[in-house]
Amino acid sequence: MYDPTVARLTYRALLGRRRAAILFVLPVLLVAIAVAVRAFAGADDGVASGVLGGFAIATMVPLIGVIAGTGAIGPEIDDGSIVYLLAKPVKRPTIIFTKLIVAIGVTMLFSALPTLIAGLILNGNGGQIAVAYTIAALVASIAYSALFLLLGTVSRHAVVFGLVYALVWEALFGSLVPGARTLSVQQWSLSVAEKVAGDGQVTSDVGLPLASLLLVAVTVVATWYAGQKLRALKLAGEE
Repeated sequence: MYDPTVARLTYRALLGRRRAAILFVLPVLLVAIAVAVRAFAGADDGVASGVLGGFAIATMVPLIGVIAGTGAIGPEIDDGSIVYLLAKPVKRPTIIFTKLIVAIGVTMLFSALPTLIAGLILNGNGGQIAVAYTIAALVASIAYSALFLLLGTVSRHAVVFGLVYALVWEALFGSLVPGARTLSVQQWSLSVAEKVAGDGQVTSDVGLPLASLLLVAVTVVATWYAGQKLRALKLAGEE
């Protein structure tokens, strides 16, 4: 289910000079904000939770997920180079699974690690806040990567749709419409973090059992369907 050659090509595409520069911007900004907040406000659990929840989980993680998830396959489909990959004796689900692993790894690296560093800077992991939000970032990275990889497979406008989901659905509707929060990867990941952090430090509108089920379901279904769409793309090329 994992092909080293496909992984190497995907890493090369994701970590090229231009895309890597974009990936570095948000983590650097998060750490810079953490340093500034700590300097002016000192170590405060509430402030730390606000920064990590409001910027790291709500903004940084989904945006990096969009870049990594769609970038793992979208450009190859857009420029037609995916045909050369499909011509190789590699199973289509293997291609998708390999690209998913790479996208997850990149998303975790550029989101979870900076979240941990920022949390330690903000309050030294008081109340397990830094660890809790880091776990939320790790969990969200998996679901976002699968979701946005699927978008990259089915649409040439995957980045646009990904940004709409991340910035409009989760950030806007998720904060204003209670029912929309149930269908939010952000809230699912916060549900996991809520069990790790101290009482009241992290809150979620979705219970842990439901959140865990939805995280697994979205990841599995999105990965499976992406494989099916890639297989259909292969058949269309043959015709």
